[in-house]
Amino acid sequence: MVIGFIIGAVSGVLQFLMLAKFTKAVTSGGFDKKAAMYGVFQFILPLIVLLVCAFLLVDALLWAAIGIIAALVICALARYIITK
Repeated sequence: MVIGFIIGAVSGVLQFLMLAKFTKAVTSGGFDKKAAMYGVFQFILPLIVLLVCAFLLVDALLWAAIGIIAALVICALARYIITK
């Protein structure tokens, strides 16, 4: 249960960082292959994490999903508070 949440939280933070880099590249006009890869991987990362949990850690699947969502929301709120 706890291991699933930790895996999900780490995945959510990584996904947020990739999403932040992707959106910064898109909005600043510096869109290149590296930015495109960030955009693609930020969609694929949760899929991979949840599939691994579904096959290897079935009991931790729900907690991994909760960890991903919680990390994304907390990182987004923290980024908003820091920038404002």
